[in-house]
Amino acid sequence: MLVPFYQVDAFANRRFGGNPAAVMLLERFVDDALLQAIAAENNLAETAFLVPDGEDYRLRWFTPTVEVPLCGHATLASAAVVMERLTPNRKHVVFHSASGPLSVERTAIGYVMNFPARVSEPVEPPPLLAEALGHVPEEVVADQFNYLALLETADQVRRLTPDIAAVAQLDRSGLIVTAPGDGGYDFVSRYFAPAKGIPEDPVTGGAHCALAPYWAKRLKKTAFRAFQASRRGGEILCRLVGERVELEGSCVFYLEGRAEMGD
Repeated sequence: MLVPFYQVDAFANRRFGGNPAAVMLLERFVDDALLQAIAAENNLAETAFLVPDGEDYRLRWFTPTVEVPLCGHATLASAAVVMERLTPNRKHVVFHSASGPLSVERTAIGYVMNFPARVSEPVEPPPLLAEALGHVPEEVVADQFNYLALLETADQVRRLTPDIAAVAQLDRSGLIVTAPGDGGYDFVSRYFAPAKGIPEDPVTGGAHCALAPYWAKRLKKTAFRAFQASRRGGEILCRLVGERVELEGSCVFYLEGRAEMGD
């Protein structure tokens, strides 16, 4: 069975920037083991699988090793596929997911997604954290998914070379590292998730669901220009709206074709 396949650089305004995601359009969700095998074959941080549901779509995300409950950049890429390839000139789409309905609107610069906020609470730093980072964080908070470690400067975040094996031993699936921004950004960040098969994710929508409420408390504001300082790098416009987070960015198509599903 041949299915439409797209590879899209999300949170990018140029090809080979941002975070690449695979998007595959299915008539129905097939066996989970096959979806996982396809994601492993694609070998990108996430593969998004879309199934039409009336005017909306059902959406699932897989890393090369696990299914995840939320993925921002692959949702952004999916919105671009729907509104630029499947239904050109469409302005709005709703994806039904493990994290509930996710609404995406077309904007002047790309797309804005409406996601649930992830509120973190202060915690005692886990014993391996300073060793993993090579820095003693100024503060550590956590939600059910990730630790978030605050460093003093953006330069420290940019130059960070963490011990990925030590990060993988933390009792959360991911580690967000952040600091006050430079170059006109409100904050910078990086995201490491070796437990999910992603040593470093280039640009992470889900992490910004935690970063936006975190920095809202620190900066006493609700709108931010953020930069994820991975090697590829990417800019995200963030707005905290009650218990939701709006994440805005653009996409660039890299690859379009058809993929063989199964033997």
